[in-house]
Amino acid sequence: MVETLVISNIVLWVILVVLSLLVFALTRQIGILHERVAPAGALQPTTGPKVGELTKQMSLTALNGGIHNIGGAEANGLATFILFISPTCPVCKSLVPTAKSLIKSEQGRMQLLFGSDGEDLEQHKNYVKDLKIENYPYFVSQALGMSYQVSKLPFAVLIGADGTLQSKGLVNTREHLESLIESMDSGIATVQEYVKSQLDSTDKAYEASAAEQTS
Repeated sequence: MVETLVISNIVLWVILVVLSLLVFALTRQIGILHERVAPAGALQPTTGPKVGELTKQMSLTALNGGIHNIGGAEANGLATFILFISPTCPVCKSLVPTAKSLIKSEQGRMQLLFGSDGEDLEQHKNYVKDLKIENYPYFVSQALGMSYQVSKLPFAVLIGADGTLQSKGLVNTREHLESLIESMDSGIATVQEYVKSQLDSTDKAYEASAAEQTS
């Protein structure tokens, strides 16, 4: 009887050790996968102006009557972040506060504008009031959306202080918005390209290390 208990305890301890090793191995693999999974950047369309091109300057009148120059080489020293939204877009409404918070965190190095279209100006005025963006330039302009080939919303465009298109794409989350700014800061058009370059660098370093060990 005593021998049976001792043997069962030994078996249980062996199983416990094996399970612990399996959990450790799985945890390590999850960590590796987490590093390998690319962050979800904004989906960049292939149509419209290309990243790196000088944008065409447009003089537009905002909903509140103010006249603003958007794009072009004659910038005011600030990057321009344009978020295209619509009163009929439910995702847009939830993304606006996020965009305001993100641009505010950039400490004055870029300005936030809003673009939309439609003929019902009263609807847009109520929309602006509802979103509490009366202090931001809001443009009801089909021409503005067409110039950047905006076909789906919400859509964002980031123009550098020098007037060049830095990044653009469909955005649904803060991560998408941040990816546009990251693209401008890194000089790489999309986050996906950045991750690919990082992985390529890692692979080259591994190959070089393997070559040294075999030589």
